Amino acid sequence: MPINQREEWIAALKGRYRRVALVHDWLNGFRGGERVLEAIAGLFPDADIFTLFHQPGSTGPLLEKHPIRASWLNRVPLTSRYYRYFLPLFPMAIESFELDDYDFILSSSHCVAKGIIPAPFGRHVSYCHTTMRYAWDQRRLYFGKGIKGALAVPFLHYLRTWDVASSARVDTFIANSGFVAERIHKYYRRSARVVWPFVDLEKFRPIAGDRGNYYLVVSAFVPYKRIELAIAACERLGRNLIVVGEGPGERRLRRLAGSSVRFTGPLPADELRETYGGAQALLFPGEEDFGIVPLEAMACGTPVIAYGRGGATETVVEGATGTFFNEPTAESLIDAIVRWESLAPHHAAAACRERAEQFSRAVFEERLSNAILEPVLKGGPSAGISNLSAAAPPQGRIGILDWDLD
Repeated sequence: MPINQREEWIAALKGRYRRVALVHDWLNGFRGGERVLEAIAGLFPDADIFTLFHQPGSTGPLLEKHPIRASWLNRVPLTSRYYRYFLPLFPMAIESFELDDYDFILSSSHCVAKGIIPAPFGRHVSYCHTTMRYAWDQRRLYFGKGIKGALAVPFLHYLRTWDVASSARVDTFIANSGFVAERIHKYYRRSARVVWPFVDLEKFRPIAGDRGNYYLVVSAFVPYKRIELAIAACERLGRNLIVVGEGPGERRLRRLAGSSVRFTGPLPADELRETYGGAQALLFPGEEDFGIVPLEAMACGTPVIAYGRGGATETVVEGATGTFFNEPTAESLIDAIVRWESLAPHHAAAACRERAEQFSRAVFEERLSNAILEPVLKGGPSAGISNLSAAAPPQGRIGILDWDLD
């Protein structure tokens, strides 16, 4: 969107709404969700930010310029390190914010942020990174089938009930992928406009020189990422694998790995770019809501071998920028690696970069502005967006920007 047009829309928004609040689940790092929040905050430079937890200095400087108000949970001892253990209190904490003075609220939600209580005549738009997957389709991955899973049953029942009930407080949903839009409809019976996140094309770009002799995983070490599939496949094929990241599952993954697997921990930006650019391919074995990592790899000219479900199907183009495997097993991933090695097109690097450029920040901001501002300026407080149109995306496995599932 041209800067002057965006400024006109922001001015019009200010003319209709006196005060704007942004709500994000927690601010204790600067990952994909926080980058999206930063872009949203750029559209609303005078907005206040509300969040469950905030560690000053942990997010980008543009966010820190905004007034940030943390919930009462932020004052509880040990929450800075063990905040996930306070999940049962999250709904109560997010509802404790007094937002009656704000007539426009935009929540950036992957947990409970969408559950804020808006003013009776306030408008609430929610950019949904994901539904609460540990309460819905991935509860067994997080809690297991044993005693821990059994003890979680009554709490998860309460959490799902609250999750559905609080979705009624949202006037307009925006999903970060078609995959998430489907779940919003499944669990909340609401339609959602899809606005994909963006990749940093300046930070991630092709490198000079030949590729290395290794495959790559870049991931947090949590169960649903399925990193063990990449380890098993490379071990059985005799391929080198570099694993970048950290998390609670590291000890288990190291026990599974042999001499061909190397763990690096988190890498600085320049070193990560070099590692992306030197890989034969990125292995992406988990079912992700969107997944920014494949786009980072493609921005560096590196193809992606991904599980054929979830957000990766909306970014990776079969046969051009990578390939898919259809079963969540090491055998299926092995078949995909062998298939890609035999078919890898010589133009894959150029195709990968071209595909990544279609997910630039400028494109994201334009689509987000359309999704947020058009219905606000054209309609009343409850105006929807399900009839808005958008240009069709380039060829991919799933190519949909507008999802009207009602």
